[in-house]
Amino acid sequence: MTQNFRTGSAFIAGGTVAGAGVSATVGGMGLAGGFGGVGIGGVPVIVVGAVAGAAGYGAFKAMVAGDSAAFSAMGIGAVGGAGISHAVGGMGLVAPKIGLAFGIGTAPMAAFGAVVGLAAYGIAKLLDESGSAETPVQVFDRMEEKVLQMEACSSGFMELEAFLSGEDVSQKFAALEVEDELQALRAELGKRNETNSSQFITPETSDSKINTEVVSLTTKLPETWKCVHTLTGHSAAVNAIAVSPQGNIFVSGSDDRTVNLWNLKTGKWLYTFAGQAAAVLSVTISPDGQLIASGSVDRKISSWHLDTKKFFRTFFYLNLPYSHISFVYSVAFSPDGKFVASGSADKTIRLWGCYTGELKRTLNGHSDAVLSVAISLDSKTLASGSADKTIKLWNLKTWKQLRILTGHLEAVNTVIISPDGQKLISGSTDTTIKLWNLHTGELLCTLTGHSTAVLSLALNPDGQTLASSSRDGIIKLWNLHTGELLQNLSGRSPVAFSPDGSTLVSGGNCGTIQIWRQMLGDHQSTFDSVLFGEWWEVLGVDKQDHPNNIKRAHRLLVRQYHPDVNSSATAKASMQAINQAYQKFRQKLNCPH
Repeated sequence: MTQNFRTGSAFIAGGTVAGAGVSATVGGMGLAGGFGGVGIGGVPVIVVGAVAGAAGYGAFKAMVAGDSAAFSAMGIGAVGGAGISHAVGGMGLVAPKIGLAFGIGTAPMAAFGAVVGLAAYGIAKLLDESGSAETPVQVFDRMEEKVLQMEACSSGFMELEAFLSGEDVSQKFAALEVEDELQALRAELGKRNETNSSQFITPETSDSKINTEVVSLTTKLPETWKCVHTLTGHSAAVNAIAVSPQGNIFVSGSDDRTVNLWNLKTGKWLYTFAGQAAAVLSVTISPDGQLIASGSVDRKISSWHLDTKKFFRTFFYLNLPYSHISFVYSVAFSPDGKFVASGSADKTIRLWGCYTGELKRTLNGHSDAVLSVAISLDSKTLASGSADKTIKLWNLKTWKQLRILTGHLEAVNTVIISPDGQKLISGSTDTTIKLWNLHTGELLCTLTGHSTAVLSLALNPDGQTLASSSRDGIIKLWNLHTGELLQNLSGRSPVAFSPDGSTLVSGGNCGTIQIWRQMLGDHQSTFDSVLFGEWWEVLGVDKQDHPNNIKRAHRLLVRQYHPDVNSSATAKASMQAINQAYQKFRQKLNCPH
């Protein structure tokens, strides 16, 4: 292999890694135009990075050799890009999670075409130097296959990184196969432990005005929440999570255009609802636990029956084949089960009959995209957060706007209403969380501590613990009454509590989902119960699952119930059931007949 060939390969590899980095940072993206809207997952971004790397190598070779053929390739590519722009018309690229949106005109398309042309030139030079008989098209196809493999590998490394950042590394597993690896991980983690530091701002109650006090927290926070499951099932970033009112299952929506159904206790994947044409931005479950609905970049609200897993309906606006004329950022069932509310990039809020799909009302008033909607427990008040930096409160009996809350300096990404109907909580791109009196609109306090945009909020049903997640990859748990920061978790948006408040579900790296459980006293879990049933039921797997999946499920359960970790009264009995179940699996594996 020549030095030039190694150089070319390095350019392409570097571009691929850069594309993966961009995908991980930016998250889901969407492309919209006269043709409609489509989602852009991680693989296309990585492929673009590889193309950019090839183009970089082409430019390098052209400058060194003074080859005018490179300019010809760029010209041909530019003409092709401009032609596509004229044929397709105006387009726009949107990255919802970072608030990025810009138009793509003829000039950018021509420039992109020139880059593709230069990449083709670089690939051709690379083939000449390697002596390969492949065509550039064949090389690009092979590159795409490698990119898919790389994404899977990257997911593994990201999960390892999350493990190194503090997920149960201090635990000991004497009878576990990964003891040696754990020792190495503990040593690595010891070098990386840092003291948490953050601030919160709380007011001193006053009849006339709100006074604020800044308090610094520099002591190491106690770890009362532990990650007990990391779920892999989505192939791209997770944008939305909703837990059923019954607390036994939850659903997740992803950039991979699917909605997955999971068992909340075991973390077992149950079903995948497909049909959305683009990234899923929001999911919700009806109060009776019978329906799920999703909002998507494809501008549609889709719904399914949970018991039969069958598609129910799409909520159509008038006679048009979609629900909104732009991305559907947020959907929420009313607690009384009578309607579904949706917020969209088209600046409107729409209310739909839950089972009829009939459009009941369109609420106008925001001057920019509606990013989040929330409905009070009595189904009388709706709150909407918008990219226009405001929060609007609406009366759902009269359909009138009650008031506008201002105070955030940037987009309001998420709003929730407390179970007692007294408080509204908002999270913004300005990195702050604000608590408001829902009835008067008075600002009660501001929580600060996140270093980047606050994207998701969840309130424990007891009304005392608030979870907030940010683009910085940190989930913060707050005491809502005092403003005290309780704990930092290594996780991502979105976040959602179980109805009993003992479980928190969050997004993770590379399309994973994390399930957190609260520990009481000396690592005693509030969710503990003795496991029983057939061996596959105890391990939380299907009887016909691949052995590797069953082994992984066993390891996760050992990490949760091993006596070195869990001192509860039921942990020992559960650990015995886990070991017996795994022994039966091993016997089945060795004696398949």
